[in-house]
Amino acid sequence: MLHHLSFGVSDIERACAFYDAVLAPLGYARVWSDLRPGETGQAVGYGVPGGGDKLALKLKPDEQRPPGPGFHLAFAAPDREAVDRFHEEALRHGGRDNGAPGLRAHYGPHYYAAFVVDPDGHEIEAVFNEPELPCLP
Repeated sequence: MLHHLSFGVSDIERACAFYDAVLAPLGYARVWSDLRPGETGQAVGYGVPGGGDKLALKLKPDEQRPPGPGFHLAFAAPDREAVDRFHEEALRHGGRDNGAPGLRAHYGPHYYAAFVVDPDGHEIEAVFNEPELPCLP
């Protein structure tokens, strides 16, 4: 249904450092960059390596405002460990905790997620929503 989503950011270098770090554990990477320090119109795109962008960050220093209450963006994670690492990297790179990693039974029996607020105030989540496979000896 969705092709991509864009966030306005006030500091593109800070935003790139944050999203490079938090999306890597989830298997996503910067797939294009239009960075020209000191100039307007800078942007970057994130997605699956070798593919197109699903999230674009656009420098909007004078216009940047996160969406209002109720909006957040959830990223699919490959496993629970990736959710944990997403949360750790977010806190390490200037994000704020908005819900530590853990099961959210009210969303389903396997819904394992972490919630953070990025440095520009965007609410984001990483989620793994599948049963954990038992470890085999």
